[in-house]
Amino acid sequence: MRLLLLDQFSDPGGAQQVLLELLPAIRERGWKALVGLPGEGEMFQRVRALGFEAERVDCGPYASGRKSATDLARFLMGTPRMARQIEEMASRVEVDLVYINGPRLLPAAARARLSPPVLFHAHSYLRPGATRILAGMCLRGMRAWVLGSCRFVADPWREYVAPERLSVIYNGVSGAGHRPAQSQGRPVTCPTVACIGRIAPEKGQREFLAAASIIHRAVPNCRFFIYGAALFSEAHASRYEAEVRAASAGLPVEFPGWVTDVYGALSNLDLLLVPSAAHEATTRVILEAFAAGVPVIAFRAGGIPEVVDHNVDGLLAGSTEEMARMAIDLLTGDPARLASMSQAARVTWRRRFSLEAYHRQVLDLLQKIAAG
Repeated sequence: MRLLLLDQFSDPGGAQQVLLELLPAIRERGWKALVGLPGEGEMFQRVRALGFEAERVDCGPYASGRKSATDLARFLMGTPRMARQIEEMASRVEVDLVYINGPRLLPAAARARLSPPVLFHAHSYLRPGATRILAGMCLRGMRAWVLGSCRFVADPWREYVAPERLSVIYNGVSGAGHRPAQSQGRPVTCPTVACIGRIAPEKGQREFLAAASIIHRAVPNCRFFIYGAALFSEAHASRYEAEVRAASAGLPVEFPGWVTDVYGALSNLDLLLVPSAAHEATTRVILEAFAAGVPVIAFRAGGIPEVVDHNVDGLLAGSTEEMARMAIDLLTGDPARLASMSQAARVTWRRRFSLEAYHRQVLDLLQKIAAG
């Protein structure tokens, strides 16, 4: 089978990591793929290092979130050109399916005269408004299939696609880097707590610092880490990172930066906090923490309750204060509770979120769509 894989970013983020990890599984099935990416980001080198061809498509760059009038004008003017690019790529490779990894590409794909079926992989929640309506109309016009990373992300598209064309497959992650000591019930003498991810308001680094301040007063020897960086070359993300660093003054917080080996970071942690905004999906780092046996406390937001079983493999908090209280209870309470949660997290990962099972489900879906 031949695929055209299109992504709206060429800087690595969560959705881009999903695509990168899918490529070796595509090769194992003997399939071929051409990857279309915008800009000049790191994804070009990483895709080519995996043995796949990567070509540039004219999509942006645009600011994330609410678009400026200039961005909107550029987007509208550039859509016909991008549509011609997509049409040419699909025709040249004679693809059996077009896979779209981001909503910005949908108008151009809808405008292109594509004969193969189209699958839109929805990783993030698209808020109500003109952008969602436009994307939905494009999906309806193409009679596209939609794959959601969780029900929270998939549900908005139900009014635009037929029920049999909408699927939910939760992300899977590898299990490298498990720290067995997590499950041995040892007392936590100098606990380490972190948040991991792209530094952006929706990831909640400011809320993490607010929780860290409360935890620090109760557990003075606790150390805190904020792993990540501002991505996608956006000025407002860099400003937010500067604000986060300024707000950390007076707290024992370190900023190790972006890490490519997330399991290396997780291996040093006793607890992961995930204070994501209300529109976040399931957030990949929770699944990675499960695989590493690191207990998670996350906000009860977006799609997170779909992957965290409260009081079993993690905890769900409704506020920063509640998150801090839960962390204090875990770190200062019976070590057996922390160990039990660590073990349950590993069981959940093996049962629901292994990378092999995820790839099998996704590729089976692609094959079914192409055959249909």
